[in-house]
Amino acid sequence: MTATAWQADPYTAALRTGRGPLFLRRRDGWLLPLEVERWCEGPDFADLTVLGRCHGSVLDIGCGPGRLVVALEARGRRALGIDVSPEAVARTVRAGGTALLRSVFEPVPDEGRWETALLIDGNVGIGGDPAALMRRAAEVTAPGAVLIAETSTEDEDADERVEVTVVNGRGERGAPFPWARLGARALREHATGAGWTAARQWTTAGRSFVELRGPARRRGT
Repeated sequence: MTATAWQADPYTAALRTGRGPLFLRRRDGWLLPLEVERWCEGPDFADLTVLGRCHGSVLDIGCGPGRLVVALEARGRRALGIDVSPEAVARTVRAGGTALLRSVFEPVPDEGRWETALLIDGNVGIGGDPAALMRRAAEVTAPGAVLIAETSTEDEDADERVEVTVVNGRGERGAPFPWARLGARALREHATGAGWTAARQWTTAGRSFVELRGPARRRGT
């Protein structure tokens, strides 16, 4: 259901034009603006703080139109973006980045070897189950890997599981799918359960990030 939602208009149309307005809409009418224009531009100052903390090979989970993948490869890093949106993957490739049409819950190339993983632009919400996402991130990354996640700036304790749809300013909407909204404290709690350890946290340009470190060894080894 999630993959179908992100493959359908109005999300695809917004990525093609690089313009919104676009929102995640909850059943009760609450709207979360999606920053399509920012996603389709180059990295901003907040993004640069993330890029500077990446090391080794980097897996961008939910890469969108690929600004971080392209920037990482320009810096000489091996990077791969994965996304369930064909338009997002196509746009990343057109910009010179490497990307695959893939959910993180499907097999990933070089699984268990990625040294950094990214969950930026609200992608901690993927699948609507933060604990499962943190466990999966641990599976696809190498022992001792870095995971950098962007969290909600509104409430550190936010831990919301909801059903949402993508809507635009013309009343068009995609299929409903599960999503999650997490503050930094809630993210750390879910991450700890999957073996991650909080390393640092920062806020810049109105955006909030948490850096996590994976265990030196996999569980059971």
